[in-house]
Amino acid sequence: QVQLVESGGGLVQAGGSLRLSCTASARTFGNYEMGWFRQAPGKEREFVSSISGVARSYADSVSGRFTISRDNAKNTVYLQMNSLKPEDTAVYSCALRQQGSPRYDYWGQGTQVTVSS
Repeated sequence: QVQLVESGGGLVQAGGSLRLSCTASARTFGNYEMGWFRQAPGKEREFVSSISGVARSYADSVSGRFTISRDNAKNTVYLQMNSLKPEDTAVYSCALRQQGSPRYDYWGQGTQVTVSS
């Protein structure tokens, strides 16, 4: 029912930055958890970051380099990615988890991030 659309991916050199955006088709609120995941070729999807209320979480591999934020008025969540490494190359997807749900309920189509060495 809820559609999520990511944008902001692209090609960047190692050490560079990108900001990903994810916009929902319907209004979301701060009590909904939003997450970012990524999947590299031949590998399973992995957790990157999430935000729920004032709580933020990051995978160890991106901690200190990535920052998640949201603008509820714009129904948008962001992922600021700094000091990018070739290992960060993947398709990045955003997801939404509703209150009481044991899993993320809605997923975006994904946006490609490629980091060159």
